[in-house]
Amino acid sequence: MSASPIASTPRVAIVTGAAQGIGEAIALRLADDGFDVAVFGTPRKPERLNTVVKAIQEKGRRAIAFTGDVSLEADIVALVNRTVQEFGGVDVMVANAAIRSLASIVDVTVEDWDRHLAVNARSVMLCFKYAAREMINQGRGGRIIGIGSTASKRGNLDSSAYVASKFAIRGLAQCAALELRKHKITVNTVAPGVIVTNMTLHPDDEKNGGPLSTLYKTLKLPMDTPFAQPSEVAELVAYLAKPEAGFVTGQCISINGGVVLD
Repeated sequence: MSASPIASTPRVAIVTGAAQGIGEAIALRLADDGFDVAVFGTPRKPERLNTVVKAIQEKGRRAIAFTGDVSLEADIVALVNRTVQEFGGVDVMVANAAIRSLASIVDVTVEDWDRHLAVNARSVMLCFKYAAREMINQGRGGRIIGIGSTASKRGNLDSSAYVASKFAIRGLAQCAALELRKHKITVNTVAPGVIVTNMTLHPDDEKNGGPLSTLYKTLKLPMDTPFAQPSEVAELVAYLAKPEAGFVTGQCISINGGVVLD
């Protein structure tokens, strides 16, 4: 498959889970590269999402906010449709939204299991599906990116529901990459290690030894385990969104400080 540039006008991206953390960093980084950005978040944090929109607009790009449930098909359909109506198309889809809670396999509830698979895996399928449909109709290729984890590549303690959902999107991306390459659409997964976000920080960190210490103790990780900022993940996503990345597809790319070696 030869590299094929995405049309430069319009350059439009959708980022889910964009109210904070990795999603926010990705949305702002793509705006730096000239993308107009539709950001999606839960109704619980509309003020955070509006702050991201304002920051994108201050960079000279257009932005819209959309709130809803990322695991509901109707909400993803509405997100893609509104983005197309407002901006004229979709060139990049970043399926980032995720949840994580800890429970051993003997304690995990069916409800918790189903919620992880809905938010972390079904939502990615829906984002891939409806972005791909639009990109095929547009006929100019595109970039589809799922945000996975080191949990896309190995298990962790007390994390069966989360790990299963992250393994799922790795396989999903491989299948989608094979199916969509004839349309010049690349599909990849980014697999971050420990990133400093609200998901990894904990109120008990101060008494446990500092930022991320509670997570490290829970997962029995060494206290010197490397960590990074969301902006570092955003740089990798920004590369995958570029025309120059047209020969990279079907990959699950690690960014973890060497914690997991492929």
